[in-house]
Amino acid sequence: MPGILQRLRHATGHPASDTLKSLPLYNGSLALPLIRPSREEDIPAITAIYRHHVLTGTGTFEIDPPSETDMASRRADVLSKGLPYLVLEQDKVVLGFAYCNWFKPRPAYRFSAEDSIYLASNAHRRGLGKALLAELCSRAERAGVRKLLAVIGDSSNAGSIGLHQTLGFSHVGVLKSCGWKFDRWLDVVMMEKPLGAGDSSAPQ
Repeated sequence: MPGILQRLRHATGHPASDTLKSLPLYNGSLALPLIRPSREEDIPAITAIYRHHVLTGTGTFEIDPPSETDMASRRADVLSKGLPYLVLEQDKVVLGFAYCNWFKPRPAYRFSAEDSIYLASNAHRRGLGKALLAELCSRAERAGVRKLLAVIGDSSNAGSIGLHQTLGFSHVGVLKSCGWKFDRWLDVVMMEKPLGAGDSSAPQ
């Protein structure tokens, strides 16, 4: 059906990844999830999704949910560096977002980026996170990133750790008890994935 085929393309016109093509239809809808670059009008949805994770989860160590102004500023910082900031939507509803930013602010880190990915509470266990992170990896590589890093809050965060493992990230270490949230100590799990030529050649 033409409608389905159209939804199998990103906003850029590129065919959807195999991961996205394999996702089942949901809630009786023929609209498949769409991954696209974020827009200014996505900020309220992005802020709401992140607020839920700040208040209920340990994947982020933030304590106070940032405002829409804060999130817009963070997005602008990512885009100013030529890095991807994506959303995943279905039926025109944003269900998740993902982006990467320099691992540290100094320019020497500009070829090593840390990924961030968050889904709405009703969007888990659908394969959406895998599709979104896979697309982020692809776009980060095209942006010149040679190493993508995952700095995962809480060593009990099996969902995020497993997601990154599925997409080829390797485990490189654990920072024990370096965060304090919800009245308990939290670890940070470090994972990494080379992109493109990795460290086999000098970057452009």
